[in-house]
Amino acid sequence: MTRLPLLLVALTGLCASGVAAETRVTIATPMASPSWAKLERQLLADNLPACREFFQKYYDDRGYLQCFVRWGANDGPDDAFENFNHWPELHALGASDEILQMYLKAWEGMIKQYNEAKTTDVPAGKGGMYYRDFSAQSDWMHHGEGMQNFNRMGMSVPNLPIYQERARRFASFYMGEDAEAQNYDPKVNIIRSMINGSRGPLLRKATALDWVGDPFDPEGFGLVHGEHTYAQFLEHYSEYGDVVGDNFLNLVATTLPTDAYLLKNEPKYKAWIVKYMDGWLERMKQNNGIIPSNVGLDGKIGGADGKWWGNAYGWGFSPVNPTNNRRENRNRIPRALVGFNNALLVTGDQKYVDAWRTMMDSVNSNARTVDGKKQYPSMYGADGWYGWQNQPWNVGALEVWYWSMKPSDLARAGQGGGWLAYLQGKDPSYPETALKRDLEAIPRRVQSIRADKTAPDKRLADNQLNYNPATISALVQLMLGGIPPSVDGGLLNARLRYFDPEHKRAGVPEDVGALVSELSDTSTTVTLVNLNSTTPRTVIVQGGAYAEHQIESVQVNGQTQPVNGRTFTVELKPGAGATVTLKMHRFANQPTISFPWDRS
Repeated sequence: MTRLPLLLVALTGLCASGVAAETRVTIATPMASPSWAKLERQLLADNLPACREFFQKYYDDRGYLQCFVRWGANDGPDDAFENFNHWPELHALGASDEILQMYLKAWEGMIKQYNEAKTTDVPAGKGGMYYRDFSAQSDWMHHGEGMQNFNRMGMSVPNLPIYQERARRFASFYMGEDAEAQNYDPKVNIIRSMINGSRGPLLRKATALDWVGDPFDPEGFGLVHGEHTYAQFLEHYSEYGDVVGDNFLNLVATTLPTDAYLLKNEPKYKAWIVKYMDGWLERMKQNNGIIPSNVGLDGKIGGADGKWWGNAYGWGFSPVNPTNNRRENRNRIPRALVGFNNALLVTGDQKYVDAWRTMMDSVNSNARTVDGKKQYPSMYGADGWYGWQNQPWNVGALEVWYWSMKPSDLARAGQGGGWLAYLQGKDPSYPETALKRDLEAIPRRVQSIRADKTAPDKRLADNQLNYNPATISALVQLMLGGIPPSVDGGLLNARLRYFDPEHKRAGVPEDVGALVSELSDTSTTVTLVNLNSTTPRTVIVQGGAYAEHQIESVQVNGQTQPVNGRTFTVELKPGAGATVTLKMHRFANQPTISFPWDRS
């Protein structure tokens, strides 16, 4: 009997340089259907009816959120848009097109809803809580949370005209190009206030009203932040006044020029990102390696009062919680990681990773010993370091390892169980465990949706956030070799992405499973399988979420073929599968959001 070859490779279409424009790999080796692949397909499928039920309950035919519409950091516009967290990633992984249709309808509906909604007392919202399709004014903790879906929807609809137009328009708000939104000062290279938006920066002290929104009677509402009265809302934000000048939270704003750059690689967007981020790197060098949270309108660290740790959400921000009368540490340093990620993505320069690593070392160098035990700081104020904890300050340790792939960074990120242990070959049961965990979460959230009897006029925008059934963590880790996106509004970190050339869409085709089992600086190991026993499937494999990684070669069972490109195509025969090793050069390419078949 003639044996089917393990790997058949056809190279088609040479470019002018003689490098293969496309590598096609045919996998014909039969593979018993792995349980992890069945679980992946079940998870992709089970998300759909759950998401549909969520959409039908909380949104009307216009795509408007059925809630009591308010302005505010607790329950405002950002929360409304957060209700679709992870839906863009879910579709880009391979879930039904109905997921895409629902969140696009809701996105457009809420844009209109919040453009129409106006405040009576809060100055910035009197002409619309959203203005020109973007939040009129807020900080980038909340901007980032509200922009998650927009920043990631491009993975599925890169050619949608309104998406492209908004990406460029939103970027212009932060690049000094928009006459109404002069958020950026190019002379001193700063974003002029921590509170900014489509109406420009807030250049005075913020009031509690600016943060909380118009007066209302909270009686009968589900208040999820601990306050019980409107007076407590105001008291909560009484110490949030210092916002003028640049703040590390504004590094999240670099995502908007990054979105625009991903469209056509127009140089001005990359240039702005590099200029702005390099300005922050210089400030870190001047500040013992630590990113300041207070930069004055003159561009100087510490502003008028000289406090580099100042500003709301800064290193020294520990306001009183009115519900317990205790000071609580609330710096938001982790959000700044987004800017370092964007700069790395568009330049491939590891200096941005090095800067964050240096900051971790600098913070931890201030450790103290109490009763023979080391303690590490997490906050800094007028009296020096505080916020002591027993573990080293390792904010961003996972990201630093993921971006650098250095063993020393892996040690800092943790050697415990879970995904990192699996990637090191120490926990082979992790894929099934993680996928089952996510599958079990879906019916619990559906139960919460059904149990929610709140009337729409007594429902706040954030009341149903925890009912959102979209569940992607295990899929992102296992299928993409990626870090599940957080709420900060950044882009997707992934070693691989997949496309369905037959249906011209993002994500794995029907019946296909993918399992990334090893990651290193120069290689990726992934198993691809077709669970369909009668129909072949074709999948395009891409290096990186945005084609930023170059795939140099592909190897199956000792047979190696060159790729020398961003992607290669795999034909999976019925019931076939194989483990594939990719040799890669990470961050070698200018990133792009375009689909493989649309690239020149």
